[in-house]
Amino acid sequence: MAPKKILVLGLGNDIMRDDAVGLHVVRQVRQRLPDNSCIEVRESTEMGLALLDHVTGFDDLVIVDAVQTGAAQPGTVHVFAPTDLKPARLVSPHLVGVGEMLAFGNALGLEMPRRVVIYGIEVEDPFTVDTELSRRLQCALPEIIEHVTSALLKLQAENAARVGSNQPNLHCAPEPNHTDG
Repeated sequence: MAPKKILVLGLGNDIMRDDAVGLHVVRQVRQRLPDNSCIEVRESTEMGLALLDHVTGFDDLVIVDAVQTGAAQPGTVHVFAPTDLKPARLVSPHLVGVGEMLAFGNALGLEMPRRVVIYGIEVEDPFTVDTELSRRLQCALPEIIEHVTSALLKLQAENAARVGSNQPNLHCAPEPNHTDG
């Protein structure tokens, strides 16, 4: 059985200060996981149904995005399942949340991820036009990156154990096909 594929998807707007934290995190995660064929790392500034193109065909989906609850310090990593998310308040039928996007993909019969984890990074200022994260988020970034990277490696190890793979965690390439001569 082939190893399960994990998509790590960083979301955000790269010109809206802390809203870009998901993009910053996955860029660093990508550098920590080079040549890993079980984990694919992508960035997107898109939202809603446009994300279907990114997430179909993966066994597991890990989303990293900004949240502002006001109940935690900037840099706090919240962990959500899609069922934890409230439905998006629609201003337009084109704006749908992650939960609605996943449900729509399932309703269409698309090959959707079976397991979805959302890392919401508590932010301080997601509304100021700026390409730099706020100081508090910059200070917290190394710890956030370590948290997400560790969680990914754990998820990969769980998947490898489930499929009986003996391949090392950082090099999860599928075994070559053998054909008789």
